[in-house]
Amino acid sequence: MALSVVDLYAKILPKTNCKDCGYPTCIAFAGMVVSEKLPLKNCPHIAPDVLEKAQAELDEQYAQGKWLKKDMAAEALSLAKERTASLDLGAMAGRTGGILEDGKSPGPFSGTPHIRLPYFTGSLLVSKDRVADELGKDLSRNEQTFVYIHLASGGTSSPTGRMKSLKEFPNTVSKIVSMQDVVETPISQRFAGRLRALKTACETNGGTDVGNRYDSPDLAYQFRVFPKIYITLLFWDENEGFEPDAKLMFDETVMDHMDIEAVMFMSEHLAGLLTREAE
Repeated sequence: MALSVVDLYAKILPKTNCKDCGYPTCIAFAGMVVSEKLPLKNCPHIAPDVLEKAQAELDEQYAQGKWLKKDMAAEALSLAKERTASLDLGAMAGRTGGILEDGKSPGPFSGTPHIRLPYFTGSLLVSKDRVADELGKDLSRNEQTFVYIHLASGGTSSPTGRMKSLKEFPNTVSKIVSMQDVVETPISQRFAGRLRALKTACETNGGTDVGNRYDSPDLAYQFRVFPKIYITLLFWDENEGFEPDAKLMFDETVMDHMDIEAVMFMSEHLAGLLTREAE
């Protein structure tokens, strides 16, 4: 019989809120055991025979995925990989501006056919199973997700150089607030009154100064994330009562090369690169 949080609390745990497990209440501990596989033995007040039986029941429901907290990043990556599973590496390389390598040369992907894909200031190595940098270090799950989505998109258009804000693309209304909260506002806050630091962070990560294309921002840098995907950062510093502001702009062809979720992952990654550089 499966053990819900309530079952575990009512039938197995001592209900004393002693905190010996490291959690403030027995119900909080029960929630972690059921949803995140926290070992039940962390409660020292369960009789051994009861513990053994309950843990066996928990292991069975874990195997079925019942009541487990979903790892959304892992699920997104898994789905992105599925989209490329049946596609030809050579075709994906050709569409995205990458180079197909047979894996015969020494290196972290030796023996495995893969794509070498230009990425910011370097290149990525991409196989059907993993995405790594040139030294063989795997990228974060969110990075791998937007890379696979880019490869699977089927887009062939080349950048036009006409940049648009997120709200100018169709079906992006639900993401505009997220873009502000997790990308643009953190950049604004980190670099308020620090134009030189932002300029350094941009150039360190491959940004090209395009300030001559815009009249109002105090700073404008363009990033070539992939051969066919460009992002421009516009930044207005705090001035005479005005708050600092940052805005990301995307080449008008970006949605030909990835979906809105991938655009968000990519934008968050860029914000992380810039703000970490300034730490």
